[in-house]
Amino acid sequence: MANPVQFIAQVRAEAAKITWPTRREVVTTTIMVLIMAALTSVFFFLVDLIIRFGLTEGLKAISG
Repeated sequence: MANPVQFIAQVRAEAAKITWPTRREVVTTTIMVLIMAALTSVFFFLVDLIIRFGLTEGLKAISG
């Protein structure tokens, strides 16, 4: 078990290895995520609409 001073030194050494994204990369990936979320929501809305239409028409046909 390492003592607290060694632990903090190791944590700082590992943290120094982190490569943080640039502002442009963050903005680009954020926009991509928002676009994909919007496309996914539209897709599931359309699937829901089709299923609802099919069930409604199917139940109308059964009940007469």
